[in-house]
Amino acid sequence: MNTNRRTFLKAAMTGMAGGLTAPAIARAGQMKELRMVTSWPKHLPGPGISAERLAKDIETLSGSMLKVRVYAAGELVAPLAVFDAVQNGTAEMAHTASLFWGGKMPAAALFTAGPYGLTPLEHRTWLEQGGGQKLWDALYGQFGIKPLMCGNTGPSMGGWFRKPVRSLDDLKGLKMRMPGLGGEILRRLGGTPVSLPPGEILTALQSGAIDATEFLGPFSDMAMGFYKVAKVYHYPAFHEPNGAGELLVSRKVWDALSDDQRRAIEVACSAEAARTLAEHTWRNAEALKVLKEKRGVRVLPYPADVLAAARKAADEVLAELAAKDAMSEKIVKSWLAARNHLSPWEDVALRAFLDARVG
Repeated sequence: MNTNRRTFLKAAMTGMAGGLTAPAIARAGQMKELRMVTSWPKHLPGPGISAERLAKDIETLSGSMLKVRVYAAGELVAPLAVFDAVQNGTAEMAHTASLFWGGKMPAAALFTAGPYGLTPLEHRTWLEQGGGQKLWDALYGQFGIKPLMCGNTGPSMGGWFRKPVRSLDDLKGLKMRMPGLGGEILRRLGGTPVSLPPGEILTALQSGAIDATEFLGPFSDMAMGFYKVAKVYHYPAFHEPNGAGELLVSRKVWDALSDDQRRAIEVACSAEAARTLAEHTWRNAEALKVLKEKRGVRVLPYPADVLAAARKAADEVLAELAAKDAMSEKIVKSWLAARNHLSPWEDVALRAFLDARVG
C-alpha cells in the first residue's frame, strides 16, 4: 500500500470511525472470506478500479479479518445479475449502481441519480442528513440486502452521438443506451431507450444496434472508446447529475459481522465515495481536454428545446414514480424535499459564486 493510501486510511479511521483502530477490529470474530461481484469490466478506469480498491481497504481496515475477492462482470455472474447473486447467496457482496434495479424496485434509481436532481454533495447530504439512507435500507431490506454508497463518479455527460442533436426532432426514433429514469424521459421525447451493461455498449454502438449512448463522464467514457465511433459529445446530463455507486451486502452476512467489522466496511465505503468523486472531478477535466484537442470530439450543449422538454418529462416521470407504491412515494417525496431544501442555499453559496468567478 502506497504512502498516500496509508495516509488516507489513517485519516478515515480517525475522522470517521471515532478512533477505531485496525487491531481492535482484528480482535473481533474470525477471519471471513467474502465474494464481491461487480457490474463492471475488469480494471475499468473508474468503477472497476474503485471496486478493487474498496476490497483492499475493507481488508486493511478490518485488520485482515475480512478478505474480499473481486469478480469482474461475467466472471462469476452476469453484470446485471449481481443483485440477485447477493440475494440468493451466490456472492456476499456486489459493487454496482442502483439505476439497474428499476424492474425490481421502481424508485431504486434515485439512489444513483435522478433527472434534474441532486448534485453529488446534495446526494450524500440527503443520504446522511435527510433520511435517505433509512429509506434505502428499508427498500433493499425487502430483498435481504444492506446498501451503502461506495463511490461517486460525479455528474455525467449527456451522451455520445454520431450527429449533433440540433432540435427535439433529432431524438425521434433514436435508439440510445440510457437505463433508469433517464430512459423513460428519452422515450417521452420520442427516442427508444436501450438498457445495456457497460461491457456491451461499445459493440452495440459499433454494430449500429444503438445510435447513441450515455455512460459516465469523460474519464471513464474515453477509456471505453466511445469516441472512436461517435464524435459528438452532448451536455449536460439532465438525466444523471450525480453518479453514486453502491455496495450491496447480504443482510445475513452483514448481521453476522461484528460491530467493528461493519464499521470497517462503512468507513471504507465512505472514504471511497469521497476519493472517487475527487478522482473523477480531476480526471474528467483532463480527459475532456484530450477528447476535444486530440480525439476530434465536438463537445456541444443540448439545444434549449431538448432541455425544456426533458424537464417537463422529468416532472411527469417523478410524479408517476411516486404513484406506483407506498415505498416509492416515500422515497420520491424525501428526495424532492431534499432538493427543495438545499436549492436556496446552493443558489447563494455556489451558483452565485461560480457566476461571479467567471465574471
